[in-house]
Amino acid sequence: MSLNTIGIKTLGCKLNFSESATIERILTEKGYRIVPFEEEAEVYIINSCAVTAEAEKKCRYYVRHIKKQHPASKTAIIGCFSSLRLEELIREQEADIILGSNNKTEVVNKIESLLKSPSQHLPLSQADDKTAFVSAYSLHERTRSFLKIQDGCDYFCAYCTVPYARGHSRSNSIATIIKEAKTIVANGIKEIILSGVNIGDFKTGEGENFYNVLEALIEVEGLQRLRISSIEPNLLTKEIIELTASTKQILPHFHIPLQSGCDDVLHRMKRRYKRDVFAEKVHYIKQLMPDACIAVDVIAGFPGESEADFRDTYDFIHRLPISYLHAFPYSRRPGTLAYDMPNQLSKVCKNERNQQLLALSHEKKHTFYTENLHSIHKVLFESETSTRQLVGFTDNYIKVIASLPNDNINAIRNIQLSELLDNDTVLGIAINE
Repeated sequence: MSLNTIGIKTLGCKLNFSESATIERILTEKGYRIVPFEEEAEVYIINSCAVTAEAEKKCRYYVRHIKKQHPASKTAIIGCFSSLRLEELIREQEADIILGSNNKTEVVNKIESLLKSPSQHLPLSQADDKTAFVSAYSLHERTRSFLKIQDGCDYFCAYCTVPYARGHSRSNSIATIIKEAKTIVANGIKEIILSGVNIGDFKTGEGENFYNVLEALIEVEGLQRLRISSIEPNLLTKEIIELTASTKQILPHFHIPLQSGCDDVLHRMKRRYKRDVFAEKVHYIKQLMPDACIAVDVIAGFPGESEADFRDTYDFIHRLPISYLHAFPYSRRPGTLAYDMPNQLSKVCKNERNQQLLALSHEKKHTFYTENLHSIHKVLFESETSTRQLVGFTDNYIKVIASLPNDNINAIRNIQLSELLDNDTVLGIAINE
């Protein structure tokens, strides 16, 4: 085993990826070498997720897999899963280091302590302060960076564990965000993806909000593309939509969680809007930006969801000009309000409804991609395939494959969308500029 080697596995959201990248950067600066998680390493870090029961299973699987495959290696588990299950994980002693969601960068100090004194009492842990904001951004991808601007959530939706794992909503300062964005641009990265638990709830003590963040970022010299990650429909204001439509930097790509298209179910979920609000935002986006991509989150089989409720959701989504769905069967999470709700649906029922939503998503994406055929979009190329073709994404998040020299990686090219190869990829042809 090579000394000072670290393998990192990141599960879950874009926020986790930005935080893992920050940890990786700190470790590298301290002289550690980051290796692929599949290779042998002295220490393995699992940045965990707890959004569903399946996510928790993956966390436990990787911890046990490392113990079995590399018994001499040390293991650290950090993030939302370990935040929620801290006492349980300490008691089980399956990992050598256990940290939560807001103190995960402390894993660097814990690793140094562990490697200096491997015989000390394990696991190493400490209390997690969920009130401070910890900055994070990624630099290891050549073309795009995930920039954390907000953390935590005050919404406490009935199905969600995230507020318990990450704490109340808190935000970075706009001055720090701009400073980090300039660092990202200085590293040659073309696109920034704004990340957080509930980014639309961004606010500072000076009264600044998410709209003000966008206003400031589009003034950063050299920043060519700015993508907004998931934003709540009640927080996606007309002003944000209008700013997106009027600027070249903010990309016409929206990820808006719906969760249900039935108002009764939304009420039981403790969501902060009715479906008419959601529909209004979708139609306003399409009015100003007809080519905009709109991705939607939906939960199938929430407790008490009748067949009529589900059909209401399905028909509502079917009528909307959205681009595709992120559909998930409801996952019963201990500690949430929905856990003890009556009329829990069977796994079979939830999965059947989810499959119907996934089929609808397939249909919606096919329509969206087809509508964009023969149009010209700016594509940021990110990687090369085994057949020496380049892969990238349009401003409105259509995956494109094109025959171009690999020196076009991290270049933005005008591309005509020529042919639908499958439901996830379009063949593109470069337009002479």
